[in-house]
Amino acid sequence: MTSKPDFDLQAAHKYFAPTCFNQAWDWIDKAQRTPEEEQEMILLSMASLWHWTQREDCTKRNLSVGYWQASRVHALAGRADEARRYGLLGLQVSQAEPPFYLGYAHEALARAEMRAGNQGKMREYLAEAQRLAGSVTDPEEKKMLEADLKTIG
Repeated sequence: MTSKPDFDLQAAHKYFAPTCFNQAWDWIDKAQRTPEEEQEMILLSMASLWHWTQREDCTKRNLSVGYWQASRVHALAGRADEARRYGLLGLQVSQAEPPFYLGYAHEALARAEMRAGNQGKMREYLAEAQRLAGSVTDPEEKKMLEADLKTIG
């Protein structure tokens, strides 16, 4: 695509990045999904991540959250390799972020390894995520991370 659109492209990215993220989250929260719903959940998450990468104001923190969600949806869909791939990308961009974001990068990898059946690696990532959760100072963030960590294992 080489032609310039007749609309504000940055405004479109700013609209679709969070909108797709939130719609994917709706599928994450659903207890049971059909294969078609899982595919839509993955596509929405990936669309959100792509739109974030196109935003002029995209930060490593935004990418950390986007990679985390991509890892989570792939884990939920039983795609351990893709969950691991996006978890590792999240870990990479989260290194300089506060413990909440780095903890969630480890949470994503623990979940990916759980899905892959790698109990040893799962326990390593889970232990690091729990250690980082202890350093989270915001009470709501700490509660959220600790609650998600309790679902792994």
